[in-house]
Amino acid sequence: MNMLLRLTRLYAPYWRWMAGGALLALVVVLANVALLGVSGWFIASMAAAGIAGGTMNYFTPAAAIRAFAILRTGGRYAERLVTHEATLRFLSGLRVWFYRQIEPLPVASLQHYRGGDLLSRIGADIDALQNFYLRTLAPVAVAAIAALAVFAFLHLYSPAVAWLDLTALALVGLAIPAVTHRLGKRPGARMVETAAQLRVGVVDAVQGMGELIVFGAADAQRERIGALSRQLVADQDRMSRLSGFGSAAAGLSTHLALWLTTVLAIGLVRTGAVPAVDLPMLALVVMASFEAVAGLPQAYQYLGHTLAAAQRIFAVADTPRTLVEPVQPSPQPAGFEVRFEQVGLRYAADAPWALAQVDLKIEQGRRLALVGSTGSGKSSVAGALLRLWEYEAGRISLGGHDLRAYRAEDVRNIVALAPQRSHLFNTTVRENLLLANPDADDAALVAACTVAQIHDEIMALPDGYDTDVGEAGAKFSGGQVRRMAIARALLRNAPITILDEPTEGLDAATEQRLMEALFEATAGRTLVVITHRPAGLDRMDAIAVMENGRIVERGTHATLSRDGERYRRLYFALD
Repeated sequence: MNMLLRLTRLYAPYWRWMAGGALLALVVVLANVALLGVSGWFIASMAAAGIAGGTMNYFTPAAAIRAFAILRTGGRYAERLVTHEATLRFLSGLRVWFYRQIEPLPVASLQHYRGGDLLSRIGADIDALQNFYLRTLAPVAVAAIAALAVFAFLHLYSPAVAWLDLTALALVGLAIPAVTHRLGKRPGARMVETAAQLRVGVVDAVQGMGELIVFGAADAQRERIGALSRQLVADQDRMSRLSGFGSAAAGLSTHLALWLTTVLAIGLVRTGAVPAVDLPMLALVVMASFEAVAGLPQAYQYLGHTLAAAQRIFAVADTPRTLVEPVQPSPQPAGFEVRFEQVGLRYAADAPWALAQVDLKIEQGRRLALVGSTGSGKSSVAGALLRLWEYEAGRISLGGHDLRAYRAEDVRNIVALAPQRSHLFNTTVRENLLLANPDADDAALVAACTVAQIHDEIMALPDGYDTDVGEAGAKFSGGQVRRMAIARALLRNAPITILDEPTEGLDAATEQRLMEALFEATAGRTLVVITHRPAGLDRMDAIAVMENGRIVERGTHATLSRDGERYRRLYFALD
């Protein structure tokens, strides 16, 4: 019930459109009932007048029939127009709402969600929520009002016929939907999860096909996708069979109600309680009234599917924020010195420490290198400083103030990061670069890309900076994507720049040119280079060697080359 209430509240901004759509749907149903009822009475009355050799006013009922026919047709068109406008507005607003829920979340809060899964939630799961209004909310309201209106009309002629119709409507609108909902709840919910897993599996297979083939895991991935596909098809088959059952049960109930109404009406005609010409009208009104409830069995059958999709949406929206933003505005930093004091960080409560009792001082305007093997904790230092991850122990200060006193957005205006894995959006090179600084002009773009050693390669593209990079930068190599990330970090023009593995995947000559250009471009600013490669380490002001989340050695290239056992082993092994 709580899920239904939350889902209903999301529709609140669009209630006028939705109420208008429901009102038009009610008009269509009642117009159809009136059309059939008047038509039945008119045909029977004309026949009776012909047999008796009498006359009757056929202009009024004929005009009413035309009016109801036009009202039904025009109302149906308007109802489709309004309900779909309401639905599309809702879906558009819901996607904006969902994005606003997840956009402020730090990496730590979303680490358990895979990219394909989030894409499935913001796409297919949100699309599934349109069924709640179109198939459940509006039809239930229309059915309830229409059933009462028809009951009141029939009661004027025969309470027995009225109660018979209301009972049959309740059977089709309540009892059968309850059965279809119960039987369809589990396969419907399972369809949502299976479809989401299938999308994630397909995305992983497409994006990681090279790695899957290299490691011999392609067959296993294909079998996993095949198993998910078979499960999805099996559940879809169950739902289709259930839809057939619901439609058949509703059709059977409709015809039984029509037959029983005819039997009752014949008895009423024989006793003189109802004129003979009213018998067709009563039968057709009863038959037409089932239009109001005909879609409810299938609607409730898919209610489990809709609620499962809603639950997946709310699960992400309700994700607790692991980083607490300060209430007060961020302080003004007194310089840009950074200090780590006994800092401890881990990515889960039961996970090993990614940083353990780290003491580190990054002086303003100096160059620091964090070196060590993969998994030693180098990138965790950057994540903690940028407030991507919450640290559990110790203290980090920036410009003389506790890091937690700064809003995350303000920290990222001070610290620019070129991450080890960067994402390029499916748009132009220019647009991807401008994400870092929307106000940057062409000269700034060229300057940043020249430092990043990517300008000449961009100019060699068909449209230069206006060339589309493709899906996730598919037209670029890994090294080119990395250099694009460096260019974006430079465009930020931040006081502190962190480069995570900037030379990974580059040849020796490009690596050397890149480091030289970076040193020149960041002169006077703080530069932190996270690397396990030796290029440029001799130009660093300080080097910290990390191992198992701890700083085990620190000094300059000269001192560590002489006295640092771990540094010598790492440096000369790579050199």
